[in-house]
Amino acid sequence: MLLLLAEPGIPLDRAVHFRRSVAGAESNVAAGLARLGHPTRWIGRVGADPAGEAVLRELRADGIDVSYAEVDEDAPTGLLLRDSHPRRAIDVQYYRAGSAASRLAPGHLRPEALDGARLVHVSGITPMLSPTAAEATARLIELARAAGATVSFDPNVRRKLGGADDWVRTVGPLLREADLVLAGEEELELLTSRPADQAAAELLDAGRPRTIVIKRADHSATAVTGGAQWTQRPFEVPLADPVGAGDAFAAGYLSGRLRGLSEPEALAEAACVAALVVQAPADTDGLPTAAARDRALAAFTEGGDSVHR
Repeated sequence: MLLLLAEPGIPLDRAVHFRRSVAGAESNVAAGLARLGHPTRWIGRVGADPAGEAVLRELRADGIDVSYAEVDEDAPTGLLLRDSHPRRAIDVQYYRAGSAASRLAPGHLRPEALDGARLVHVSGITPMLSPTAAEATARLIELARAAGATVSFDPNVRRKLGGADDWVRTVGPLLREADLVLAGEEELELLTSRPADQAAAELLDAGRPRTIVIKRADHSATAVTGGAQWTQRPFEVPLADPVGAGDAFAAGYLSGRLRGLSEPEALAEAACVAALVVQAPADTDGLPTAAARDRALAAFTEGGDSVHR
């Protein structure tokens, strides 16, 4: 979606000046992975309008392959309006009903779009956009399996897209389709009607997913597999804007997994990338390069001079 971000500290209903950017759960993760040095492709739909042109241009600027993105001649690009404040609740308004993305359907997905893919990342937002988008999400997972790619899934629950029953019915089953799940405590509890740790244990016992990362309310995270678990505390940083932290965490963690790091190492990189993002406005401003991540992680874990001279 196109993001219009109000000037910092000004409530949305009083804001006059807005900064244009791009946001969206999957595109945020794609941008994070691309900046960290991974070949990344984004599959989605935008409208044939200036907003759609801006979205594709910014994704390309991050080095993301958008050759399989579709342009809808009859529906607009989704729009997101929000304000920004480090201490009070942030007001987020979505305008995506009837958008090009909501018209995603299985026929829009071509098997060759997954050629060479090692990892396919999906969120619960896409299937909640429309029945055809839900069918397309299921089709994407089928294609990922056929391509031999790992499927990672972040529920990314957004209550404005539907009630609890809608999320349980549409998104809940995807927990059992993914190889890797990154979910908040409350999201797991909502989708399974179980305490988060119990839900994770039951899902792992069923054979899929193989790894679940639980993002805790205190901003720590626990990675759980069938035989072990590891916990990462958040790095303490000044907060500018918390929106986008979950997607940044996912990008950092998935980067570590793609590079063959251990679970503790991947969790530390995830916490580092998230810590960098919450210190900057908009969803992607703080996403680092691999070199910037390594400098920041060293400063977080080893101390010393954090100024890069």
